[in-house]
Amino acid sequence: MKLIEVTPENALQETFFCIKDTKRHGFKDKYNWFNKRHKEGMRIKILKSYADKMLGFIEYVPAKFAWRPIEGDNYMFIHCIYIYSKKERQKGYGALLLKDAENEAKANGLDGLCVMTSDGGWLANKSLFEKNDFHQIETKDRFQLLAKTWNTAALPPKLIDWHAEQKKYKGWHLLYSDQCPWNEKSAEAILNLAMDVGLDMTLTKITSVKEAKAAPSGFGVFNLLRDGRLIVDHYISNTRFKNILKKELNLKV
Repeated sequence: MKLIEVTPENALQETFFCIKDTKRHGFKDKYNWFNKRHKEGMRIKILKSYADKMLGFIEYVPAKFAWRPIEGDNYMFIHCIYIYSKKERQKGYGALLLKDAENEAKANGLDGLCVMTSDGGWLANKSLFEKNDFHQIETKDRFQLLAKTWNTAALPPKLIDWHAEQKKYKGWHLLYSDQCPWNEKSAEAILNLAMDVGLDMTLTKITSVKEAKAAPSGFGVFNLLRDGRLIVDHYISNTRFKNILKKELNLKV
């Protein structure tokens, strides 16, 4: 195996794994976002075979710069980790990617690794991390916060109360960021459909760590709300939004 670090200089050649078409709008958004975040310690590593086949990737960053509602400045936070093919799983590739993040954290004088997992879509479940000495620290909604600590005196990371943030949003609101390159496509589809049916939708781009940590959901970088109530916490299709409108407003769309 070989582990390739994606940088602002080689991203067009290596891609971001989760989006490979460099001509897509989402790739350009992710690139511009990553270019700024790389200076804060954001790292993306792609695991390849020696035949140059992409197997998986990991994205991590010092937790004080994490785009999730968490606190834990003495930790490295894992945004994403993924092994693409099912036949390539259970081969230790995930553990290899986690070890890279651990080495980076130790090299930066941090006390541990942390990650948010989920029983639902868009985030890894906790089994991989528990096999690699992570322990569950806290839960909220469908999310779990796990950590691996090598300094027993270190304060554990903690979740920020995103429920309190939800109450701020009256009417229909969609907040999203370019951390995930597929958010923009979903946001555009939702806004277009909202306009088609005459729905007043407030669209907000999350553009800073501070805004992401104050997001009104656990995933943080995609939030669809109505009158202070979270409806969706990850990007969705146009069809899914149609079904939401049918349920919420009894609209025929």
